[in-house]
Amino acid sequence: MPRQDFSHVTGWVFDLDNTLYPPRARLFDQIETRMTAFVMRTLGVSRERADHLRRAYWRDYGTTLAGLMHEHALDPAEYLVEVHDIDLGALTPDPGLAARIRALPGRKIVYTNGSAPYAERVVAARGLSGVFDALYGIEHADFHPKPDPRAFGAVFARDRLRPETAAMFEDDARNLAAPHRLGMRTVHVADAPLGAPHIHHHTDDLSGFLSRLV
Repeated sequence: MPRQDFSHVTGWVFDLDNTLYPPRARLFDQIETRMTAFVMRTLGVSRERADHLRRAYWRDYGTTLAGLMHEHALDPAEYLVEVHDIDLGALTPDPGLAARIRALPGRKIVYTNGSAPYAERVVAARGLSGVFDALYGIEHADFHPKPDPRAFGAVFARDRLRPETAAMFEDDARNLAAPHRLGMRTVHVADAPLGAPHIHHHTDDLSGFLSRLV
């Protein structure tokens, strides 16, 4: 993996869940359980129906929240607090990852489809507080979720990030399509590689990958 592929990069964008911590932490199991309970209570539907809607809205709209807002005019504030009120005990600090992100040249940000307060909690639990220049949640994207191009446009404009000199690290491959079109270097962080034209690099070890860039 040639270091020169990233020689022009001065803006580093990191997804949060299953990117800045390993999937084996299984935080999303907790989040999905809370999503289902929220949908059951808010829409007055069975658990089976709520599970179906949660998955369908994620598939069709990018996030369950986006589907609820589009289909049911949901106010997102209560939802974002409730579904992210989870136990982070499975997370441990990663000093090596912190050092490698700090060593990257330029500006480093986190951009998640979750909320910014949730991102702050996860970053702290991973020992990454103070490593990033900014944390952006879905509220900073006018509640448009990745992979919607409007979401990236809103966050990148807010951060004054120049996509042509930036790279994005993300576990959900579909969320790398828009950054690729914008001219960003894209890195898929996942256990298994996915061959797709909008993915430049794959890694199952973010810290190890970053160590080869600096």
